[in-house]
Amino acid sequence: MDIKPYKHHVHYYETDRMGVAHHSNFIRWMEEARVYMMEEAGFGYKRLEEEGIISPVIGIECDYKRMADFDDVILIDAKEEFYNGIKMTIKYTMTRKADGLTVAEGKSRHCFLNSDGRPVNLKKICPELDNIFRELLS
Repeated sequence: MDIKPYKHHVHYYETDRMGVAHHSNFIRWMEEARVYMMEEAGFGYKRLEEEGIISPVIGIECDYKRMADFDDVILIDAKEEFYNGIKMTIKYTMTRKADGLTVAEGKSRHCFLNSDGRPVNLKKICPELDNIFRELLS
């Protein structure tokens, strides 16, 4: 499944006095890209939660390569790196549209829980989503 990168336009409020995007925003952009990826794949977070499944972040990392400035357009390519039905890892590559340079790379790790907070295996409780995640992995 080919999903186009998510586009984020750096807002003024996301920057510091120097007009540079604050490092904490990159984590938010990763979440925006992850939500977009799932919607584009046909099974968004809203539907996930309607199915009684939540997917908390259990780990996150971000390596900053270059600054992102106010008014930059950042393309965020979110790709599944690992998935086993119970946990998944998504890798993010953030590039500045104007020059194609990578501004950051990151990863987020997730698990799947039911509404009681117990781990679940998507293959057993939501085969449709399991199939989508397996297709995204290939």
